[in-house]
This record gives sequence, structure tokens and C-alpha cells, in this order.
Amino acid sequence: MLADGVHSLSDLLSDILVWFAAKHSAAAPDAEHPYGHGRYETAATLGLGVFLIIIAVSIIMDAIARLFNPASLLKPEFITLIIAAVSIVANEALYWYTILVANKYDSIMLKANAWHHRSDAVSSIIVLLGIAGTMAGLPYLDAIAAVLVGVMIAYIGFKLAAPALEELVDKGMEEEKLESLKSAIKNVDGVQSLHTFRTRKHGPTASVDLHIQVEPFLSVSEGHMVAVAVENAARKAGNDIADVTVHIDPEDDELNDASRSLPARGEVLIILQKAFSGSDCEMLIKKIQLHYLAGKIHVDFYLPLSCLKTHKSDDLKSLIDRTLANFEYFAESRVFFTDNV
Repeated sequence: MLADGVHSLSDLLSDILVWFAAKHSAAAPDAEHPYGHGRYETAATLGLGVFLIIIAVSIIMDAIARLFNPASLLKPEFITLIIAAVSIVANEALYWYTILVANKYDSIMLKANAWHHRSDAVSSIIVLLGIAGTMAGLPYLDAIAAVLVGVMIAYIGFKLAAPALEELVDKGMEEEKLESLKSAIKNVDGVQSLHTFRTRKHGPTASVDLHIQVEPFLSVSEGHMVAVAVENAARKAGNDIADVTVHIDPEDDELNDASRSLPARGEVLIILQKAFSGSDCEMLIKKIQLHYLAGKIHVDFYLPLSCLKTHKSDDLKSLIDRTLANFEYFAESRVFFTDNV
């Protein structure tokens, strides 16, 4: 009965912890917590689990000590049976109330606390049987019941602490949810493949980071729209997904990232400007578009239609190709004639 009383006292402390965590975990993201405050709930669940394990060890050690010291065994009175019975009913009622609220808000912390109440009810049943056995002339049953209560509390504590600890060290989403999420993303129009897929949990929500491969010569704006479509598909596939980060790739950079060492746009433009310096073509070029693919730079030149009156398109293309041939990292070039740039 004393063991069950200590367990009930731990309930009060854990409920205060749950209330504090629930209040803070619901807060919106801010500058210091850009991913939200969901892990307040996770930390509270871990704390609750560890707290239960500590209480359980204390109960078990005390009960074992009394087993080896028969003189210390207590002789309960009838009133203890009534108290144990009331405890069973009260804790079971608390379990059902808490689990209904937990399911409504999909809160792992409240679910954990609900099962804490259920463990109280079960432990009170064991206590009731131990007291009844002791009153019937079997004094060791009370201490044995206390050991069983302690073991059960320790098991509940471990079941709460283990998944909370995994979440705090950034364990990803469950495999079943991952496959459903990947399938939804791959079905988005414009997505050629999916790679570098990572998830992590934040209390009741999760964050997703992924790379998708699109058509290499897609425009930036169209690539952005594909990313938006992927984000929407991910959120629809998992209603617990709060944040989606999409990286657009023209090729699978897990297999081929040779373009990383290529010169950036500013350096490339300086090279091209020097190559055309002194040529009237320098003034004709309206826009240059670069494509970094497979370790090479593909260059698109946009010239006004009016230049075809004074220059042959083949001559312009030959001049450009001769210039690019001086640098090993340039691939093919294309020349477009248009006034809409």
C-alpha cells in the first residue's frame, strides 16, 4: 500500500510536468525555436519515463529488504482494502478521460500520461490482492505485490522513455509512413526521381528534407512550382508533417556531383566577356543562361533578331564555339534569336 501511495504521489508530480510541457509545446515557432516547441512534449515524456523508473527501483529495493526481514512486514487493516478499491476505480476513470483527450489532440505526452494512470489502476489491483492475502495469513504477499508493482512501473517507464529518447536523437518517421510519403511525392508531375530523403520528429509533428530530380533545362520558376507541388503532396500524405524542405536537382547529386568544382556565374561571365571583347558580338548578347550538368557548363546565348541582318547565324555560332573550346569545362552551346528577353 505504501508503494502504491508513492506511485500515486509521483502521478501528481508527473501531471504538473505534463501540464507545463503541454502549455509550452503548443507555442508557435519563434526565432529561437524555428521548428516549433514540440520537443518540450518529448522531453517531458522522457522525464516522466525516467521518473517512473527511479520510483520503481526504490519500491523494489524496499520490498526486497522487507522480504529478508520478516519482522518488518506490515499487517494491513480492512480500511486499506477499501482505499485500494477506490484507487482502482479512480485511476481507471482518469485513464479513460486522459486517453480520449490524447486521441483528440494526437498528443504522445497525454497518451503516455493516460497509460501512467492505467498502470496505477493495475498496480492497485495487485496491491488489493497482496493486502487480501496478507490479511488471510500470508504476510509475504504484501511485499511480493510491492515488487510486482515496482516491476510494472519500471516497464511502463521504459516504454515511455525509450521512444522519447529516440526522438530527441532525431530518429526518423516509421517505415510505413515513409513509403506512403515517398509514393505521394514521386507521383507529383515533374518529379523524375527522389533521393536524399530525411525526416525527424518534433513531438506530435515531423519535418521532412528531400532532394528531387527534375528535367535538367527546367526554368527556375517552373522548378519552384514543382517544389511547391511536392510540399503540398507531402503535407496531404501525412497530416502530422509541419515542415517540408525541397531541394531541386537537375541530376542525381548523390551519384554525380562533379559540377561542384566548376566556376560560378560571375567568373564565367568574365571569361566570356574577355573572349568577345572588341567584337561587335559583345554588344549583341542580351542574355546568357548557364546549365551545370555532369561536370560541364552548357551555355545558352540569347541574341536579338535584328543581328541576323548583319551577321549569319552560323558565323555567330562558330565564334562562340571557338571561344568555349579554349576551356575544358564548357560543353555545348546554343544560340537563340529573340526580342522577348
